[in-house]
Amino acid sequence: MTEPTASNEISFDDFVKVELKTAKVKAVEAHPDADKLLVLTVEVGDEERTICAGIKQWWQPEQLVGKDIIIVANLAPRKLRGVMSQGMLLAVQDGDNVVPLTTMNPVQSGLQVS
Repeated sequence: MTEPTASNEISFDDFVKVELKTAKVKAVEAHPDADKLLVLTVEVGDEERTICAGIKQWWQPEQLVGKDIIIVANLAPRKLRGVMSQGMLLAVQDGDNVVPLTTMNPVQSGLQVS
């Protein structure tokens, strides 16, 4: 594990601003204008959101539907190649594979990750 450097280290106050939440993947489709993006429809508590994720080369849409994933819920919405993304799916790269962060057991959507 590499040691943090002054250029990438954040304060605790900055870290607590990030809202990590559970989300249930309801639907997934290929992005209409981006070869590497999938468009996920997720449930975050009582809210439905759209999230664009650059995981298309590793995952088929049907593999993600029904999964409980971890997202950054308070990231400012941003248009990615014409589609508004309302959060960020968290994933880990393991060699040539990318794996979304999920829960070990089914959980309610919208829960705060701590």
